[in-house]
Order: sequence, then structure tokens, then C-alpha cells
Amino acid sequence: MKRTHKITLALGLTSILALTACGSGDSSADGGDEAKVLHVGATGQSYPFAYKEGDKLQGFDVEVIEHVADKIGYDVDWTLMEFSGVMGQLQAGKLDTVANQVAVTDERKELYDFSDTYSYAGTQIVVAEDNDEINGLEDLAGKEVAAVLGSNHAKNLESKDPDGKINIRTYETQEGTLNDVALGRVDAYVNGRSVLLAQLELNDLPLKLVGDPIVYEEVGFPFSKENAELREDVNQALEELRADGTLSELSEKYFKDDVTEPINEEQE
Repeated sequence: MKRTHKITLALGLTSILALTACGSGDSSADGGDEAKVLHVGATGQSYPFAYKEGDKLQGFDVEVIEHVADKIGYDVDWTLMEFSGVMGQLQAGKLDTVANQVAVTDERKELYDFSDTYSYAGTQIVVAEDNDEINGLEDLAGKEVAAVLGSNHAKNLESKDPDGKINIRTYETQEGTLNDVALGRVDAYVNGRSVLLAQLELNDLPLKLVGDPIVYEEVGFPFSKENAELREDVNQALEELRADGTLSELSEKYFKDDVTEPINEEQE
């Protein structure tokens, strides 16, 4: 059965207060036919995970959660806003989950229960192509480094800088960050390795990745701790999508690589 996918645009917390509480997904009658709704948050600006092209929301995480929803019999209702905003809406109970490369961390596990891992990420440094001063984490002291506000990559960078020697400039979204590095407005930028590779290929900017990823992480869908039944349904669907090759196919489509398999490196 073909399922419908609704997108709700939002600019801030106050603009979506009309959303009903989610729990384990809403049910609404449509011509007498019950439809369960999965309320999912994303930025709509995170290429290639969850981004808009024209009016169409697409990306790796978007397709994964929509395949999951199809398997468990849900329609998807998307809410798009900045990353810190969608995580706040999840914590407030106004979203069921977030599909935007949410890394599984000890801090987040105190607030949410995560689905099984569906991809793996690494926080990577990118600099201008002619920058020979920065070759890894140890060279960032005294430099101005961009990171998206509330993202785990920003927190990873902070965790590697306990003495506060790095000048971290936070952005509401990743839009403009790569251009600022290329133009010399900031010295470097940290984001996921896979997304940076995809963005550099797409934009053809004079940038390069330097050093190894500073942190390796697992990525999952976060759920309220009261939403265990829905999370288990999602896990079952993810298992089926992994077994039939769908996850790997989606990964190759967006990354030309399989990010659904663990990174063969030791975490630092």
C-alpha cells in the first residue's frame, strides 16, 4: 500500500505548539480507514541525510524511516526545523522520533531510548584546500572552528578541547559553513565524514578533509522512554531492511559507500 508523507514546516518552538502529543503515533480516520501517523523531525537542510530539493524532502535518513514506516503501517508526518529545535520537540513529546543522523551518546541515552544502529558516523575536520597549518585535531588550538549548534559533532569537538583552546563558532544550520571555510571566515569545520564527502563532491569547493575522524559513533532513531512498543516495531523493520539489502542499497545511493557497516577503526 502506498503511504502518504506530510511535511510540516516550522521556524521555532512556538510555531508548532499546535501539534498533538505523539506517544506511540496518532490514529486518524480518513474516509473510514484508520491511518497511524509517525511524527518525525528533521532539519530539511542536512545533505545527504534529510534535505529538500524543491518541495521534496529526501535523503538517506528520510528514505530509511519512510521504508520503516511502510513496513509497520504508518504514514509519516514531517516537522522541519533547526536540529536543536527538533531534539527539543522530541523531548517535549511532540515528535515520535528524529531522522537526522542522531548519534547514540551516553548523554542522549539518559533522555531517550534508541533504535538499533542503522548507520555509523565519524566527526571529521574539513579545511581550505590551501591550508597547510591544520592537519588534525592537535592543530586546532587557537583556530576558529565552525560547528552546528546542538549537533553531536560540536559536542565531540568540545569534549576533545577540555581547556577551551579552540574557538568554536556555532551555526544554527550547516548552510553556509563550507563557504565560510572556503572564504577564510573560519579556519575549519567539523561534521560527519560521510556528509562532508558527499557535500564536497556536490559543491566542488576548494576544501579537503584532514586527519582521522576525531570520534567514531553509531547512529539510531531516538524515542521517548515511554515509547518502547513503537521502538521495538521500528527495530523489527530495520532488521528486515538490513536482511533484504535495502539499507545497503540506500547507503550506496547517497554515499557511494556502505555506512551501515561499522567503521573498522578503534574509537579514540
